[in-house]
Amino acid sequence: MNNEKIENVVVVGGGTAGWLTASLLIKVLGKAVNITLVESEKIGIVGVGEATIPPIVNFNAALGLDEKAFIRATKGTMKLGIEFENWGQKGDSYMHAFGSIGKQFPFSDFHNFWVKSRQMGDDSSFWDYSLNYQAAKHNKFAKLQNIEGTNLPGIAYAYHFDAALYANFLREFSEKQGVKRIEGTINQVKQNHDSGFIETLVLEDGTEISGDLFVDCSGLAALLIEKTLSTGFDDWSHWLPCNRAVAVPTESVGEPIPYTRSIAHESGWQWQIPLQHRTGNGLVYSAKHMTDEEAKEKLLANIEGKPLAEPRVIPYQTGRRRKQWNKNVVSIGLSSGFFEPLESTNIHLIQTGATRLVKFFPHNGIREEEIAEFNRQSKAEYECIRDFIILHYKLTERDDSPFWRACQQMDVPESLTQKMALFEKTGKVFCEPNELFTAIAWQQVMIGQGAVPEDHHPLVDALSKEQMVDLMDNLKTLINRSVDRMPSHREFLEMVCR
Repeated sequence: MNNEKIENVVVVGGGTAGWLTASLLIKVLGKAVNITLVESEKIGIVGVGEATIPPIVNFNAALGLDEKAFIRATKGTMKLGIEFENWGQKGDSYMHAFGSIGKQFPFSDFHNFWVKSRQMGDDSSFWDYSLNYQAAKHNKFAKLQNIEGTNLPGIAYAYHFDAALYANFLREFSEKQGVKRIEGTINQVKQNHDSGFIETLVLEDGTEISGDLFVDCSGLAALLIEKTLSTGFDDWSHWLPCNRAVAVPTESVGEPIPYTRSIAHESGWQWQIPLQHRTGNGLVYSAKHMTDEEAKEKLLANIEGKPLAEPRVIPYQTGRRRKQWNKNVVSIGLSSGFFEPLESTNIHLIQTGATRLVKFFPHNGIREEEIAEFNRQSKAEYECIRDFIILHYKLTERDDSPFWRACQQMDVPESLTQKMALFEKTGKVFCEPNELFTAIAWQQVMIGQGAVPEDHHPLVDALSKEQMVDLMDNLKTLINRSVDRMPSHREFLEMVCR
C-alpha cells in the first residue's frame, strides 16, 4: 500500500488526546521518529473536569509520571467508583465500585454466595462486601495492596482531575522528551492525488507541515479523519438517546468525596466530579425531551457552591468512526468516537487508542493488513463499552417520564439482550477476553438496578448454613476493620500535596 518508512508523525490537536498520544509515542519510540504536535490556542477543548477509571494509574506509571506531582499539578482527587442515584427507580442508589467484591472462588463469582445468603434470609447489601464502596461512603482513602493479614485484594482507584491541567502536565513532559509543538490553525489539508494520503498541512500564516503519518486528535471537529477523508460514522443515538450536555464548574463546598456522582433526572442525568479547587458539574440530556435553556435552569438549580463560569452547552453525537485508521490517518480521542461520560471511558479510549498505535506502529510503511486488524480491535472495544452504557438505560424501572419509558421499550443489540437474560436467569456473566468492563462491573449495575438473579452456582450449596454465615460475617468484619484504619480522603490529599 505504502512502503515508505515512517519517520515524521504529526499529531493534530492538543488537549488530553493530543498530548497523551504524543507522550506515549515519544516515550516508547524515542528518537526512532520525529513527533510534531500542531494546536491552536484559539480552539478550546471539550474538557470540563474529568473522571477516569483504574487503568490510568498504570498508564501514567508506564509514562514515568510521578503520581504525587501529577495529583498536585492537576488538582486531582481520588476516585473509588461511581455512585448512580435514581437510575433503577427514583430514590434508589448503588455504586459501580472499582476493585473486587467479597472473595473470589474457583469457578464461581462471589455474587453467587450473596444470592444464596439472601435466599437464606440475610438482608445485607451486595456492597457491604466491597472495600472500595465502604471506603468511598466513609470518605476514606489509602493505597492498599491487600486487606491487612489476608490475600484479599485491597483498594482499586482512579482519579478526578482538571483535564486542561492534565493536558498542560503532559505537554511539559512531552516537550522535555523531544516533541515539537507548533502553534497555529490549519487552513488547508493537501492530499496525494493518487493515493489520497495526507501529505501536508497548511497553517493560516502559510507554514507547511509535512508528515508520513497523521494522528487526528482534533476532537469532535474530526478535521482529518472525517472532514478530509470522509470516513463515515456509525450513529448509536437510537440506543443512547442523550445528545447534549451543559457543564459548569462551581466553588467547592465541604470535603471532596472520593467518588463520582451520577444523578438521573427526568430526561437524562447529572454529574458531580469533586476536584481539590472546585467541583465539575454537568447535565446530560436528550434534546427531544429538554431544551438547552431548561437544561441550564435545571443544572443551576441542582448544584452546590457558586458557579465559576457561565453554563456551556456541548452538543454531541454518540457513536464511532467506521474506521479509526484510514489511509495514513489514525483518529484518537473524540475524533474517533464519543460516549457520554457515564462510565468515564473517553480518556481510557485515548489511552487504548494511543497504546494500539504504538503496538501497530507502521515503521516500514503502511499496510492494509495492519490497518484492518487495528480497526477490528477498535470496533470490538467500542461495541463492548457501548453495550455496558446502554445497560444503564435499558434496565431502568422508571416510567415517570417519556424519556425513561422510551428507554425501557427500545430495542438493544442482541449481544446485550443475551447478557441480561443469562444473568437474570442463571446469575452468570461472561465477558470477552479484552473487554474493558469485568463481570464484577456488570454484576453491580444489574443488581443495582433491580436485576437480582433467580439462581446461583451449585458450588455454593456445598457450604452449610453455619459456614455461609461465618463467611459473610468474616468478610464484613475484615472490610470494616480495614476502612476504620484508613485516613480520610482529605488527609490523604494533604499528605500528597504537602
